[in-house]
Amino acid sequence: MHCSLPVVVALAAAGGLALPAPVQPRTHSDGHSDDKAAWDDGSTKDFVIHESCNSTEVIQLRKGLADAVALADHAKQHILRFGNSSEHYRKYFGDAPSGEAIGYYEKIMSGDKGGALFRCDNPDGNCDQPEWGGHWRGENATNETVICPLSYETRRPLEQLCAMGYTVAGSESNTYFGSDLLHRLYHIYAFGDNHVEHFAEDYAGALELAETNSSYATHDSDTLQYFALDVYAYDIAVPGVGCPGTVAEAASSMETTTSSAMTTPIQAQSSPSYVAETPTPATAGGANGVISAPQDCHTHAGGDVHCD
Repeated sequence: MHCSLPVVVALAAAGGLALPAPVQPRTHSDGHSDDKAAWDDGSTKDFVIHESCNSTEVIQLRKGLADAVALADHAKQHILRFGNSSEHYRKYFGDAPSGEAIGYYEKIMSGDKGGALFRCDNPDGNCDQPEWGGHWRGENATNETVICPLSYETRRPLEQLCAMGYTVAGSESNTYFGSDLLHRLYHIYAFGDNHVEHFAEDYAGALELAETNSSYATHDSDTLQYFALDVYAYDIAVPGVGCPGTVAEAASSMETTTSSAMTTPIQAQSSPSYVAETPTPATAGGANGVISAPQDCHTHAGGDVHCD
């Protein structure tokens, strides 16, 4: 029998034609259904902050972490746009393929955040040491990072990039909360894979690494910071100009800081940092800037102290 559309509609309205009911998920006696959970069910989208942080610390940490994501996002976008033809890319990563650097910036942006915890309660006592801005807890708690009060007093927001005499070469890489937290995240396995390390010690060392051993530059902690700061400054903060500074400025800053550090003993944190990959990461202590910022000290395998 052939029925025209008006007839079918009329029969359905009169109850003479049964239309299929929508398919419903099967519900079992215990209340659960056969619906499958989303593939990323249970993932953590936001960074986790410990209850020991008060409301103002949480606000500053959230802003700093958002700045870290912004730095990583733009660094990745710059590489995706220009590849390794970018002058900035070649400056920091040499002729290394771009995939690894892109991946480590993407992990900050999109990686599951459940593998990191930021806390403010000084459980290991390291915040009692002068000039400590924070530390990774190492073997005491490998997924935890302590942010000391000094960081909340001195770190700058990303909106101030290139302001007040800051240069990428001559100032500390942890002047801004975002770049400081970028470094701290790479200490944690969820973001650094125990693969991002300190192969260069300072700005000049990062440039040398790009020229002499570029395969390590794309997973060097300092290099990833410097590149992110430099391209954000050039592309976003002061378009077409940035605030790169010079190698000579960096060397002068390093000499000043090293001279000062020789008069101030540095005490290692209570637990060792993660095991270094080869080649052996830099271990000489000291910061690299003229702008004062808290020292970030931690120990590497073997007890060597590294301070940013």
